Amino acid sequence: MIGRIHGVLLEKASPPTILVDVGGVGYEIDVPMSTLYKLPDTGAQVTLFTHLQVREDAHILYGFSSKAERSAFRSLIKVTGVGARIALAVLSGMSVEELSSAITLQETGRLTQVPGIGKKTAERLLLELRGKLGAELDVAAAPVGGGQSDILNALISLGYSSAESQKALKALPPDVEVAEGIRLALKSLAR
Repeated sequence: MIGRIHGVLLEKASPPTILVDVGGVGYEIDVPMSTLYKLPDTGAQVTLFTHLQVREDAHILYGFSSKAERSAFRSLIKVTGVGARIALAVLSGMSVEELSSAITLQETGRLTQVPGIGKKTAERLLLELRGKLGAELDVAAAPVGGGQSDILNALISLGYSSAESQKALKALPPDVEVAEGIRLALKSLAR
């Protein structure tokens, strides 16, 4: 198995595939958009954590900017009916922390916002990854109290990112009512 690639980035003009030169050999690597945005300019050195998928008709190399991303990808492709393309789409549409939070809070709506993920696939992801993804990645879970998750969902529905919403949520008192919590969170986000 190829676990890591370090070399010169030759091409990144045809997403999701990039080309990395390692000792004179050019490796075509498929990456999620989150990794693509973090890549340096062509001609620069790059290091990617990789996953090699061997199929009957092809050997495909997938690259990730972090071990957490690669671990999330490996967890996603173990889910029934989820292939590598859908796993890349999920990681392109949301960060590992957002994915872990969505699974912890069992939020189907956040997953269905990713292109290619329907309601049934989202429900299957939530069911099969519950308790596995967050623990495997050692990502701190969002507060799961009823009121807290309602406030978080409201902020995300209003267009704030998961990271912004979680930050605002941490500043709130733990026993705050939902309406008051939303008001206070919006006030802190407006600053």
